Amino acid sequence: MKKVTKKRYTLVQLGSRGGMFYSKDTKTKVRKSLETKDRAEAERLMVHKNEAAVAPTHINRKIGLVYLSDSDPEMGKRTWKTVMEDIIKDKHGPNLTRYLTALKDPAYKLIEGKILVETLPTDFMEVLRAGTISTNEFLRRFQNHAIDMDWLTKRVLPKRKFPKVVYGDKRAITWGEHCQIIARERNLERRDFYEMLWHTGGSQSDVACLENDDIDRERKCFVYERFKNSELGGMRLGPKAWAVVERLPKSGPLFPYLRTVREADRATEFKQRCEGLKIFGVTLHSYRYAWAERSADSGYPERYAQRALGQNSKIVHRAYAKKAQGELPALEDYEEAKRSGKILQLKAESEVPLKSVDADKKIA
Repeated sequence: MKKVTKKRYTLVQLGSRGGMFYSKDTKTKVRKSLETKDRAEAERLMVHKNEAAVAPTHINRKIGLVYLSDSDPEMGKRTWKTVMEDIIKDKHGPNLTRYLTALKDPAYKLIEGKILVETLPTDFMEVLRAGTISTNEFLRRFQNHAIDMDWLTKRVLPKRKFPKVVYGDKRAITWGEHCQIIARERNLERRDFYEMLWHTGGSQSDVACLENDDIDRERKCFVYERFKNSELGGMRLGPKAWAVVERLPKSGPLFPYLRTVREADRATEFKQRCEGLKIFGVTLHSYRYAWAERSADSGYPERYAQRALGQNSKIVHRAYAKKAQGELPALEDYEEAKRSGKILQLKAESEVPLKSVDADKKIA
């Protein structure tokens, strides 16, 4: 007598007429929606579910790939190298450079030739264990790009399974360390570059690429568009910062040589100078931390600091932001006021002549 194998899943319809169909697991008693109200479609799906329940996993994957390949012929050929090559096509400038640098990570060699739909969570974990924090960040982006392009039907590795990104401690450069570096620096352009970083808190690429067109000599302020996020940064310059500007070229780039140097090379030069002075734990970005800390210690309003540093802000629109930067007081004035015990009278946000409130309403 032929043995009858009991089916793993049974078909259930909620509601007496026209309800949604569900598959019921006879072992766990769990019901899962088949997302259809059509009986013929539901019965066909049930046939496949019961076949999949008894077939080996590798057979199920091959059968699934056959179905997927019918709608997308490239599905069975597309590799992670395809994803990496495609994701950089729309990147430009510094963003493209960051991606190209990230793609040199040897950890990605482990999955470069792997077919997307055949990739297992263990494959991703192997890459993450062999890589760094950058590997973690960019692997997430590669997976998201593949899903957005409908090259993957679901995530290879859920977000919660990615190791938590833990960055190393970063600190601000101190006034004493800055003075040591300036005193030791014999290259005048590089010395003035470090001085501008201290006074403005700009990122090294933004400051290195400043032009005279970014300087308003009548109002003694500067405005620039950030490379990272295209936000406008800048502010008025105090006497010490303006003295640095006066030493720089009066036309064209403020730092004609340094603007041609790669970001990594500028960072390396700075690191070498720090090591020569036995200064450790700081980078050129530490000047940005230092400016932010000094602004907080001096009571500089957070909204001013945010605009001065060119950080993302939804309330400052490009149409009037350039003018807004010229209204920001110099940090030097706040520091001097704190030392002398004076209190600076701040204008309320509504008193700043920028038409910001009306502009925001119109934009919204």
